[in-house]
Amino acid sequence: MKSRNAWYAVPLALGLSLGAHAAETVEFGVPAWPGITVKTQIAEQLLAPLGYDSRSQDLGLQVIYQALSSGDLDVFLGGWLPAQQDMLKPREESGDIVRLANNVDGAQMTLAVPDYVYASGIQRFADLDAHRDEFDGKIYGFGAGSAASEILHKAIDADTWGLGDWQIVDTSTVGMLSAAKDAIKHEKPIVWVGWTPHWMNLELPMRYLSDSKDLFGPDNGKSQVLTLMRSDFADAHPNLKTFFNQFAFSAEEQSWMIRGFGLEEKSAESVASQWIHDHPDRVETMLQGVTTADGEPAWPAVKQALSL
Repeated sequence: MKSRNAWYAVPLALGLSLGAHAAETVEFGVPAWPGITVKTQIAEQLLAPLGYDSRSQDLGLQVIYQALSSGDLDVFLGGWLPAQQDMLKPREESGDIVRLANNVDGAQMTLAVPDYVYASGIQRFADLDAHRDEFDGKIYGFGAGSAASEILHKAIDADTWGLGDWQIVDTSTVGMLSAAKDAIKHEKPIVWVGWTPHWMNLELPMRYLSDSKDLFGPDNGKSQVLTLMRSDFADAHPNLKTFFNQFAFSAEEQSWMIRGFGLEEKSAESVASQWIHDHPDRVETMLQGVTTADGEPAWPAVKQALSL
């Protein structure tokens, strides 16, 4: 069995193929997001004893959706809805992609502020514009072209909540959270795009703002993080479809995974392995009704191979 942790940056935009699929190979699309990286590694470590090879392709979000549609990727564990709805809907309607389980319970994305800002009375999107000067008219985001950035730019264009003269500082996740930590250190006002699961919820004194207009989706940005699979792959591999329909985590436990990998800089392999060995009961549940590639019960094979 070949290595399961090969990472490739493949220029699909230039029309290059990711290569033919081996009979029992699962091709994962993984953007540069710590949560998806660790979850994918957990899946790879569980699938290997079942006789499935796997590869993880390090790609941008748009390219991942294109590759799922074209058949160059098989599985994506980061279908964040409603934020990615515009990317998913046409491919789902065409029959190229099928949605499986929500793999994170309790996910959310919306605007966040430090708890001292929240305590001062700024608790809603509607409260922001009256305090524009305190925030220097800036909302910090994590990247141009992200779904969150598009949501906020549309809000600015429509002057929703009086944000028409505000500016989106589209930096990286690291840059955005560095700005948040610096502002918190000096107890200055700042507003940024926050979400859970993420280590920010464990490390930063933060609160989420409420939004009756549901800019980030209903119920104040409540989200699903879907497992997406290309449809023909799902049809051809009902055993894997069963596994991924049972492959799920809570937002809090994934936040701890992200903390280990993204903040403490542990390897994704070690964080994934630690979670597996700490939660053998959860692993057994994920493998109910699943078999090895040869048709044998999955749990005994994984238990023995990983010494659980």
